[in-house]
Amino acid sequence: MPDLESRENPYNVKQASRIYILPNLMTAGNLFCGFVAVIRCIQAWIQMKAPGALPYPSSYAELFTQAVWLVLAAVIFDSLDGRLARLGGRESLFGAEFDSLADVVSFGVSPALMVFFLILSPTQDYPAFRQIGWLIGFIYLLCAAVRLARFNVITNPLLYSEKEASRDFVGLPVPAAAGTVASLVLLLLKLGESNRELHRLALLLPILLLLIAVLMVSTIRYPSFKHVDWQTKTRVRTFVGMIVIVVCVILLREVALVALFLAYIFYGIARHLRRVQLSSRLRRQRKQAVHNPPTAVQ
Repeated sequence: MPDLESRENPYNVKQASRIYILPNLMTAGNLFCGFVAVIRCIQAWIQMKAPGALPYPSSYAELFTQAVWLVLAAVIFDSLDGRLARLGGRESLFGAEFDSLADVVSFGVSPALMVFFLILSPTQDYPAFRQIGWLIGFIYLLCAAVRLARFNVITNPLLYSEKEASRDFVGLPVPAAAGTVASLVLLLLKLGESNRELHRLALLLPILLLLIAVLMVSTIRYPSFKHVDWQTKTRVRTFVGMIVIVVCVILLREVALVALFLAYIFYGIARHLRRVQLSSRLRRQRKQAVHNPPTAVQ
């Protein structure tokens, strides 16, 4: 009973600093993937600038591809740590802070470096653009860090209730943002195998990067999928659609991953615009009702 009483208060020093092994192992896996992805990005840039400088024969495209898959693996680890913590009732303030610190590396620094290093070499003919490439990468990193800090604040046990815990994410989740950037880099590298004009395609990345950065710190709501578990029921149509999506991801990896992440991003935008439209329509109806009250029937 004393342990149960202490666990009810998340600000109990003993409870807040507890390290539960399974959830935090997943977070450590997330951090490891992000760290190695950063290393691969740096190695890819070295190989791009000085082919053969590294002691192994991997091309810069192969190294960037490895970095992309490491970021996507970090997305999986990130989804598992919170799920395991909630499943076992082993959530702690330490776990939340550790998860955010890992996310800054895996979903902030790694994607920013991917775009930054891909911009530098392919845009040698655009010196002005090269000068702002680092700034674009920093804006993405800054918005990712702000998004994570805001998430920790609004999910603080002193500020949210069980009702609010079931709501959607406020702003684009950082793993989804990183997955979008990583999958786009993967697609560009795939297209670059047959088309050497990779620098023209890479010019689109900064624009999308800025859009993703803005979405992360926006108030647009995105589905969280936190309550999807083994007991979640669904319709046959939805189940078949999910199988089709999995098959497409396996067969058309580069294109399907980009389509999947972009669909999630624009779904949130479309739903937000629809809510704004419905809200404005209701306000207009209320104003009309105030100015034109119904006449009494004689």
